[in-house]
Amino acid sequence: MIQTELPQIPIADGLSEGSKAFNEFKGLSFDDAIEKVANGLVNFGFKLLIAILVFYIGRFIIRKLYKMTLNVMTKRRMDASLTTFVLSLIKMVLYFILIITIIGILGIETSSFLAIFASAGVAIGMALSGTLQNFAGGVLILLLKPYKVGDYIEAQGYAGTVKSIQLFHTVINTVDNKAIIIPNGGLSTGTINNFSLENYRRVDWTICLSYDTDLEAAKRTLLEMVDADERIVKKYIEDDMKFREEQALEKERELHPEILEHQEEVKPQHWWNHLFPRLKKRKKVIHQSLIEDVEMNAAIPVKVERKPFVGLNEMADSSINLVVRAWTHSSNYWGVYFDMNERFFTELPKKGFSFPFPQLDVHFDGNVIRPQ
Repeated sequence: MIQTELPQIPIADGLSEGSKAFNEFKGLSFDDAIEKVANGLVNFGFKLLIAILVFYIGRFIIRKLYKMTLNVMTKRRMDASLTTFVLSLIKMVLYFILIITIIGILGIETSSFLAIFASAGVAIGMALSGTLQNFAGGVLILLLKPYKVGDYIEAQGYAGTVKSIQLFHTVINTVDNKAIIIPNGGLSTGTINNFSLENYRRVDWTICLSYDTDLEAAKRTLLEMVDADERIVKKYIEDDMKFREEQALEKERELHPEILEHQEEVKPQHWWNHLFPRLKKRKKVIHQSLIEDVEMNAAIPVKVERKPFVGLNEMADSSINLVVRAWTHSSNYWGVYFDMNERFFTELPKKGFSFPFPQLDVHFDGNVIRPQ
């Protein structure tokens, strides 16, 4: 007869452990059994007291680390979505380590718990592969920051303003206020067109005029109309940025005149400046040399001209098409675009320029109509 070995059942191991514990008390007297039980309870109570103490100390340390991390990320002005994610991850990992430590102090075997967590992690990972891909994409977006909340982007066939960046998806609002939820997996691996990444953008117009138009006069008129708008860059973006900063500062001073009173306030000197005047003087020399290096590097011409441009773009069937290009701050893009469209439509006819309509010349040859 062929004998086969039955597989071992984990329950049998548990029963054997229970029988061993029972056999330890089998040969003992009642007083010895009570003493052994009391010793075991005292030992367990001592371990439990240590575990509780470790729990409160660990929770105190976790809270301190949480607040320190929050303060550091707040002072560095990191993105709110990234801050929330990092703090949640730190809290979860530290509490997991604390729980495993407490289980080990109580005398419970931690390897079985780790094996259970690992098996559950593998099973959940296989079941939620797409969700984990979106999670990884969200982490990459929060770290690399291809866009942030408030940016106007175009991705995955949708365009709108980013409302929120979650761990698994990004919510954008379209121009007609529809909320579009896009998974982060596709955003992290696909192409993203971020319209808000650059501070300045170029605005383009196409102006169609009749063939009898004086080209030079039309170009000169269009340039004058574009240059008359203060929102348009005259020549260099750097100069326009400086002009905008001065305007903002002047407006801030008008709203808050008390700023002028504290502008010339002298900073208090530290005590070591009086004890080490040579060190202070040496710092001044080093600081002055750094300023001279920066000014020397800044003197190198790196500016690129961004002044308005008008040129003949196309000679169409019924008109000549002039292209007008101008640079402006991204916040003024649509305002400049629509305002100048209206100005072109209302002011060009007053200056003697006409917008042609599609034309078709028809010649009669007897009873035959021949279009040309």
